[in-house]
Amino acid sequence: MKRVAIAVAFAVLLAAGAIAGTVGSAGAGSKPTKITIWVGWSGSTHELKVFKGLVAAYDRQTPGVEVDVVGDINDDKIISAIRSGNVPDVVSSFASSNVGSYCSTGAWIDLGPLLKQSHIDASIFPAASRYYTQYKGVRCALPLLADDIGLYYNRTLFRKAGITHPPRTFSELTADAKKLTVKNPDGSLKIVGYDPAFAFYDDVPPKFTFYAPLFGARYTDSAGHSVLAKDPAWTKFLKWQKSLVDWYGYSKLQRFQASLGQEFSASNGFETGKLAMNVDGEWRVAFIANEHPELKYATAPMPVDDAHPGLYGAGYINGTIIGIPKGVKHEQEAWDLVRYLTTNTHFLAQFSNGIRNVPSTIASAKSKELKPDPNFATFIKIFANPHSATTPITAAGAGYQDLIQSFVVKWQAGHVSDLASGLANLDKQIDAQLAQATKGGKP
Repeated sequence: MKRVAIAVAFAVLLAAGAIAGTVGSAGAGSKPTKITIWVGWSGSTHELKVFKGLVAAYDRQTPGVEVDVVGDINDDKIISAIRSGNVPDVVSSFASSNVGSYCSTGAWIDLGPLLKQSHIDASIFPAASRYYTQYKGVRCALPLLADDIGLYYNRTLFRKAGITHPPRTFSELTADAKKLTVKNPDGSLKIVGYDPAFAFYDDVPPKFTFYAPLFGARYTDSAGHSVLAKDPAWTKFLKWQKSLVDWYGYSKLQRFQASLGQEFSASNGFETGKLAMNVDGEWRVAFIANEHPELKYATAPMPVDDAHPGLYGAGYINGTIIGIPKGVKHEQEAWDLVRYLTTNTHFLAQFSNGIRNVPSTIASAKSKELKPDPNFATFIKIFANPHSATTPITAAGAGYQDLIQSFVVKWQAGHVSDLASGLANLDKQIDAQLAQATKGGKP
């Protein structure tokens, strides 16, 4: 999950009584029980400041507990702590792809009994986030806000090109992209209608994952074997992608990308009008408001395969996960905090307002406390769409994604002569990787 600095100062101003009746019976006694939560947001980001402010409000309403928030944590640090036996009480991660190993090895404890104890049904979370927080029936994590992917388009450039609405299919996207593209006198690219390249801008998770739900593409069969070569949706998707890359010219597109500012900066290509359309996450809404409020733009769901119009409105979903590591000393207090952070509608709405990520329960996505914004509302609808999907959770973590990414980058550059055999070989590599992971296990 991309985490970035967003200036939204009001997000930490909470009404003192808003949390009452939500936090359970943690740590009653003369001295507060001290617990620690590790999070991925770094000390330099606004997200961490917002989160600390909201947790401080939890502290004030839970006098039996004192919560220490530690930022700048990644999965390597989490795994090392678990292996050493010196763990924090609560951990969060941006890498939901690691849920498979956390759940299967017991590195994060099974939250199922605690959910049952608290009379919480997992159906309060949308289906996609229910999926990426469990592995083979063991729910060792819960979602803590979410990300999804949609289409950003420049209204000014659309009007100049005579385009009246965002594309709903990939054939429409292709036609619009060509119409919106402007070249310099020497043939180089000045404005790109839509950049289809992999390994460009938001590439964690890899960009190919954004498109799979839009083509109805499957990663595996019912037995868990990779089916990229057998599912025609992958071939259709990759051929569409490369055809548009070839229309621009691979080398010209590479030079254009090199001329753009960094993705998470005020010189982002879409924000500066160099990209007429772009696939991006909900966080870009806050970036634009902070860096280029003058930009006339709008958002929409990504277009879909022409053969599957019923998928329109859906998209790729992922998000921050949170859980309790094995060996924790204050399990009940840890659970009280996790329960609050993941199920309390008021908290989730305020946190969403503060960092502009999607609230991760069905109720919080409908909360009247959410700051209204039509561009952000697009992503709430995508999150709730029943066809929205995420990537498979496996014991190998994101290893299979690395294999696919390496292949598709070679494909777009013209270094794969036979797509069918290339995908078949890729399936074999993924299956072998998964077989190896299930033998060993980690952490």
